[in-house]
This record gives sequence, C-alpha cells and structure tokens, in this order.
Amino acid sequence: MARKARGSGNKKRNKTSSGRLEFGLAASDRTVAAPRRGRAAAKNARSRKASRGRARRQARRGGPIGALGRLVRRVVRTVSLASVLAIIGGGVLIGYYATELPPVAQWEVPARATTVKILADNGQLITTRGEKNGEALTLEELPDYLPQAVIAIEDRRYYWHFGIDPIGLTRALIANWRAGGIVQGGSTLTQQLAKNLFLKPERTIERKVQELILAVWLEASLSKRRILELYLNRVYLGGGAYGVDAAALRYFGKSARDISLAEAAILAGALKAPSRYAPTKNRLAAETRASVVLAAMHTQGYIGSREASMAMSAAVKPVGDIAGGSGRYIADWVIDLLPGFVGNLDHDVIVDTTIDLKLQSAAADAIAGTLTEAGGTRQVSQGALVAMDPRGAVKALVGGRDYAKSQFNRAVDARRQPGSAFKPFVYLTALEYGLIPETVRIDQPISIKGWRPKNYKDEYRGPVTLQTALALSLNTISAQLTAEVGPANVAATARRLGIRSPMVKTPSIALGTSEVSLLDLTGAYVPFANGGHGVIPHVIKRISTVDGDLLYERTGSGPGRVINQSHVGMINAMLSETLKIGTGRNAAIGGWPAAGKTGTSQNFRDAWFIGYTAELAAGIWFGNDDGAPTKKMTGGNLPATTWRRFMTNALDGVAVAELPGNYRFRDPSSIAGIVGIPHDIAPPAPIGGIAGIQEPIPPGAIGEYGSQRESRRGFFRRLFGG
Repeated sequence: MARKARGSGNKKRNKTSSGRLEFGLAASDRTVAAPRRGRAAAKNARSRKASRGRARRQARRGGPIGALGRLVRRVVRTVSLASVLAIIGGGVLIGYYATELPPVAQWEVPARATTVKILADNGQLITTRGEKNGEALTLEELPDYLPQAVIAIEDRRYYWHFGIDPIGLTRALIANWRAGGIVQGGSTLTQQLAKNLFLKPERTIERKVQELILAVWLEASLSKRRILELYLNRVYLGGGAYGVDAAALRYFGKSARDISLAEAAILAGALKAPSRYAPTKNRLAAETRASVVLAAMHTQGYIGSREASMAMSAAVKPVGDIAGGSGRYIADWVIDLLPGFVGNLDHDVIVDTTIDLKLQSAAADAIAGTLTEAGGTRQVSQGALVAMDPRGAVKALVGGRDYAKSQFNRAVDARRQPGSAFKPFVYLTALEYGLIPETVRIDQPISIKGWRPKNYKDEYRGPVTLQTALALSLNTISAQLTAEVGPANVAATARRLGIRSPMVKTPSIALGTSEVSLLDLTGAYVPFANGGHGVIPHVIKRISTVDGDLLYERTGSGPGRVINQSHVGMINAMLSETLKIGTGRNAAIGGWPAAGKTGTSQNFRDAWFIGYTAELAAGIWFGNDDGAPTKKMTGGNLPATTWRRFMTNALDGVAVAELPGNYRFRDPSSIAGIVGIPHDIAPPAPIGGIAGIQEPIPPGAIGEYGSQRESRRGFFRRLFGG
C-alpha cells in the first residue's frame, strides 16, 4: 500500500509550458528538462502569435475596411504635419507683421477729434464739424435698440468672441472662395474699430494680420461696452458723417439720442455700404436694408414681432442739407476761421453764427433756379451769392451751385475781375475831390498813355453828367476820372471801404481789372447802405464750450466812418439811377428804394451785380470755374434778375426804409462852370476813424497822364505835392 501511495504521488499532475499535462515525472527529470522545454514553448508561442498578427494584417489589407484604415491613418499623419507647419508659418507671419506696428507701449486709443456745432442766428443747427465727427455719446445716452441693431446685422456673436469670430471668418472665406472674389468680410466690430483707429483703408494681407492683432489687443485692453461705444462714435455712415450722432443729425435732423427704432435700423443698415444705403441718396434701398436689420433684430430676440412690424411700416423722412447743401459752404468757412479766434481746439465747441436760414434758403434757391433756367442758354455753370446786413454780418452765403459736386467756395476764396462793379470807388474818389453828380464829362474815344478804353458796343454820347455816366456804365468817363484823381487814390478809396485784395495802381483799375472776392466787394458796398460806416464782414457771433464757457464774443462796430455823409447821399442817388435808367434795370424791386452796380469782365467771363437797400446788401457772381467765356452774359441779365429774385424773398415782410442821404439831383445847366470844377478843386478832407489810410494826392499830380491841364497851384505845392 505504501508503494502504491508513492506511486500515486509520482503520478501527480504537472502542467508544462507547452500546455500538455504530464504525470509521474521524477523531480530530477523535471529539473533538467524544464529549461529546454520552456524556451522551446516560448518560441513556439511567439511564432504562433506572429502568425496570427500577419493573418489579421493580411485580412485587413485585403478588404475595403483595411484600405479605409490606411487612408485615415495617412490623412491624420498629413494633417498633423500640415497643422504644425501652418501654426509655425502663421506664427512667423504674425510675428513679422507685428514688427511693422508701433511699439506696444505706444498702443492707445487715439483721442477723438473735437466737435464743432455750427448754429444759425436763431440757434438752429446748420451742421456739425470737427473732422466730420458728431457728438461723442455713451451707451447710456443712446436708445438700447441702436447698438442692438448694429450688433444684430454686423456682429451677432459680438459678446462672446475675443475680437476674432472664427465662425464668421470661416463662413466668409467659404463664401469668397465660392464667389471667386470678396463678397463677405468676416470682420467683427472690434476688427472694424481697430482698422478705423489705427490702420489705413487698404486691402492687403499685412493690414489684415495687423487688424487681427490689434483687435485682440483691444479686447484685452477694453471692455465690450467701451469697444462698442467707440465703434458707434467713430464708424463712417455716409454723407460725410462719422459716428451715429453725426449721421442722425445728417439724415434725420436730430441727435442719435432721439431717433426711432426705424431710424436706428436705417443707420445700422447703412454700415454695409454707406454710399449705397444713405437715405438721402437712395431712400428705397435704405428702407429695404432697414427691413433686413429689423428682421435680424427679431430673430435674435432684441425686439418682438409687433415692434418689428410697426418699425417696418413707419414713415421715415430723411432731411436734406440746410438750403440744399449750401450750409456746408458756411461750415467750411467757419472751420477755417476758428483757429484765428480760439487757437487749436482741444475740446468740443459751439459756434453761433449770423446766418439767417430763411435768407440762406432764398439765396440757394435763387442761384440754383437761375442756373437751371438759363445756365445752358448762357453757357454758364457756376454762381455765388453773399448777403450782409448794415453791420457787415453775413446773413446768407452760397459758394457754388452744388456742394456735393464741388466744395470750392466761390464767394470767399475765388478772385475775379469785377469789371464795372468796381466803378463806384472811382466815382466816390471823384466826389471826394469836389466833383458832384451833375459834373459833366465828355464821353468820347480817349487815349491815356497808349491805353484806349472803349464803351460797350463802341457807342459814345458826348457830354454827360457823372450821374448818367455811372448809371450807363460808360468806360471812357470812369477812365477819365481815374486819370484825374490818380489810380493810387482810387485804390486807396477801395481799400478804405474794405477791398483787401492786391490792386494794380494803373489807369485800367478804372474798369475793374484788379481781382477781388465776392465777399470783399459786397462788404465794400455796405457803407453806402449804412450811411458811410466801414464794416468787417463776419459770420461768427460767439464761440463757447459745450459746458457753456464763453471763449469768444464779437464786440465793436468796425472801422468807423469811411465816407463823409454828404458823399453817401450823392453816391446813393447815383447808384439808384442804375436800377431806374441804367444797366441794372432788371434788378429793380417794387416798393423798395435800392441801388447797385452791374459788372462784366472781358469776353463775358464774369458777370456781377452788387446791390443794396437800407436793410440788406447782396452781391451775386456768375461764371465758369475754368474762366471760359459765357454767351454774352452781363451783369445786367442773369446777376441782376437773380438779385431781384433773392431780395424780393429776403425783404418780404420787412418794413420799407429809405437809403441814407436824400440827395436831389439838380439841372446841370443851372450850375455855373460845372465842367471846369475838377481843375480847381482842393484835396478832400481826411476821414476820421481809419488808421494808416493813404491821403489822396492833389488832382494836379495827375498831369503825367496828359489828359488834363496843370492846376493853378503854388510852387511848393507843385514841388512836394502838398
């Protein structure tokens, strides 16, 4: 039994590495055989595993699933490599273009340009200027639906992106690729602000990369509310308006604080293409675009369906420019004048002007109406008008036919030959030397040092009074008088009354060959209307800050008396005849005592009429910018009829007033020796109140022109001209 038991023990089950069960091996046998058999079993196991792997790989290669797997792995490896290269390349590109930006220490939001509000004499807004910005408004000052409208249509993910909208950018890239060109921008409001603040408006890769960098910087530096606020105050909305406040004033005549939902939608819609969707240019397109904005606001939950429907059906009437755009000529002039009054502006200001909007509208209508009716017939393309009260305050100014087409101010900046409109200064100088309106001169062909002035149509009348000669604008008489008193004295008289342009002191000054501006010429006629007091043409009454601090206020009354009172009466009586029997008959206005003078330059290039009543003086010019001759336009036709049209409207409802002076003409035959008066007169008495005015030289000094005999004077007076 014992042997059997040991035998049973020797037959104990053992499991080898090969997986077979072995029984009854002695311990010594197992010790020797195990290493050899273990290595062989391990080798066989590895071989079988490798075989199974090869079988699986062969199975995969042999079917579609295997091919797809290989493709996926290859794509993953390629994309991963491309991504790494793109990231590296993008980083290098961004780094390169970032070096072209100013140092980070200098990055700051530029200070907003100052705003200038320009008001008419009744406080009504003419326009807002200051690098074309409106008033800077905070979000709290704006109705909620205005920024909401902008976000809804321009950047609906504004509040969650970090300055760059990957979704919007991807969508834009796909749309542009499909269209084969740029049809979408993909820029966020922050990117647009970065471009407006820091970059040039050019389409280059460099600008786009820099825009992205600056957009991220803005998002890191400023709050979302501040970025949106800056955007709304800086963005261009067409019509020369930068910022929502300027645009609201431009298009609706009100501050952005007060616009309706429908008006806000129009402003937001204009952002896409201001030149196309400005309501003053294409109202239908603007309203159609506004409907898209309102629909977007409803979709994004900013407004309800009822609000959207009511806004879509609301009647929005855009306002036109003041007086058809002519108010912008005034604004330009005011902006040019401002530095002389307050220096460089560093804060917003309000400028109160002397402009009367009723007269401004009448002036714009008069110029535009005449050019529309007769411009083609007379081959004339431009006109200008200036109107002043007796104190020299400019009440209306039109610098051209259409400001949108030409911003050049022909009333202030143009210099043209005034022709016969200069003659009143010649006759006034003669009156100051002792002549009177009844003085007789001979209208005949003359020669002054080789210069032979001629009358219009070469017609000559023989003996005429100065009164008649001025009314009929006889060139020979004006030339004779200039020779008698001296060209320098005529120039001194014109300067004393307000002509600031350089004047050539030659005999031809008698016919208005020295160029002048319409503003100066009209201002020089004002002393005739106010009784002889010089004026300084002005348009600014007061300048103050928006907080009410007074920076400037006009005081003073001008240069004082520049014409003796007796001569005022004489010149007014003479110039009144121009409207009764002379070249200015087309300017006569019923019921009003008025006076004035026509002017026409050589070859009918320029035509003028400067006229006045006791309440208002107005000057009108017509011509062509390139100096091309017109078709026989004279001061007596288009300018005179336009002056009457304007003055009739301007004086409507104003009490009639007589011109200063009340001079009564006498019969020349009753005045003994009237022809010989100029040879014996003394120099005029100096006129007080004008510093530095050249005193007129005695008439005897004009003998060099050979047209008059030497006056009977003493030796010292002849020697020294005293």
